[in-house]
Amino acid sequence: MAHRKPTLPTKTCATCGRPFAWRRKWARDWEQVRYCSERCRRSRERLPEPPGRR
Repeated sequence: MAHRKPTLPTKTCATCGRPFAWRRKWARDWEQVRYCSERCRRSRERLPEPPGRR
C-alpha cells in the first residue's frame, strides 16, 4: 500500500501561520491542536493577549 501524505488533513499554525499536517500522535486531540510545534506553542504563551480576548 502506498503512503499518501497529501490526503492528510491540514491546519494553519496560530503563531507562525504556516500550514501543518495531521500527525498520528494528535489523533485523539486533532480538534484542539492549534500550533505546529512546541516552539510555537511556547512562544505564543509569552505574547500578550489582545484586549477583549478573555
